[in-house]
Amino acid sequence: MLTHIWFAFFAVSFISACYQWLINGQSEIFSALIQSTFDMAALSVEISIGLIGVLALWLGFFKIAERAGMVKVLSRVLEPLFLKLMPDVPKGHPSHGSITMNIAANILGLDNAATPMGLKAMQDLQTLNPEKDTASNAQILFLVLNTSAVTLLPVTIFMYRAQQGSADPTAVFLPILMATSASTLTGLLAVAYMQKINLFDKTIALYFSAFAILLASLASFLVSLPTQQMAATSSLLGNFILFSIIMLFLSAGWFKKIDVYDAFIEGAKQGFDIAIKLIPYLLAMLVAIGLLRSSGVLDGLLTIFEVVFTSLGFNTDFIQALPTAFMKPLSGSGARAMMLETMNTHGVDSFAATVSAIMQGSTETTFYVLAVYFGSVGIKKVRHALACALLADLAGITTAIFAGYLFFH
Repeated sequence: MLTHIWFAFFAVSFISACYQWLINGQSEIFSALIQSTFDMAALSVEISIGLIGVLALWLGFFKIAERAGMVKVLSRVLEPLFLKLMPDVPKGHPSHGSITMNIAANILGLDNAATPMGLKAMQDLQTLNPEKDTASNAQILFLVLNTSAVTLLPVTIFMYRAQQGSADPTAVFLPILMATSASTLTGLLAVAYMQKINLFDKTIALYFSAFAILLASLASFLVSLPTQQMAATSSLLGNFILFSIIMLFLSAGWFKKIDVYDAFIEGAKQGFDIAIKLIPYLLAMLVAIGLLRSSGVLDGLLTIFEVVFTSLGFNTDFIQALPTAFMKPLSGSGARAMMLETMNTHGVDSFAATVSAIMQGSTETTFYVLAVYFGSVGIKKVRHALACALLADLAGITTAIFAGYLFFH
């Protein structure tokens, strides 16, 4: 799918350029297209090189957390909840361990650890599936939770904002938490409706109530503040929580007699490798997206949306952030490239770029996750999985826009 999208970007840009040349006489359009490819190629390398230090730093901390058993501790905390959400999976089944480990890794932002655990969980659930080519209820719920899962530490977005020169990279912490929480809740409610899961069960209600109270308390406190203090307070709380988590990781490693320095170095090396490997993917997507903008296609599409929302009486400052929302369900690298291109065009701390960053953290890449997870066990009939996941995406993107206006407009 990504191949078709990438080719389509080039083809549409070329057709648009030909139209502007033949109809409007804009012969300079092809020069602009070529210059755009050079600019975006240079930007992709600059971004990847700039990410090395920050990515190595955070993966170093995460490696300490893994060795200290922090992910396993969180798994034990979550296991009772999933016993209730997946009644078809018997108690003590191996899938419970892999499911909770995957969700725990997602919450901590451990993408490299989350995906292998997720594939293992899907394989474990497949052993209980009577129809091997059709997704079971448990597999659908697990997939939707992955496409919309709450990430406590959206570190990657902080890194991109910092690398692009943001005055306050973590200011989007609480807005992202609001958006991804809305995405997860919507996805869960949709699946619960389809599968007739009793969300009023005492165990489920206890977990959700605790989380809802925490999130509502944060939101109520921030809303009570003057508008000019809201973003600053959000940043303060985000920075405090992040540094507290770092200290928790280090303290757990020290208590477990882990060589925290050695663990940090191992994780940092992985961060270096990942940053370098990002270059080809960023190059491919940034060049294609740059062509869309320089050819006028993206501006034309955004103009259509702006006209529609203006006629409905809405403020349209968020329109420039919509490219990220368009790409998010289709491609993680594409959505990331859209976010970076918005930062580069409008400024990293502009309203459009800030909303784009919140959108990027609001949900996962639905089609990619569906293809990888279901494809790994040969599932061809996804039933209501895709519809529920896309509904969660819509809720996450909508909340991201609302949070952007609430905190930064």
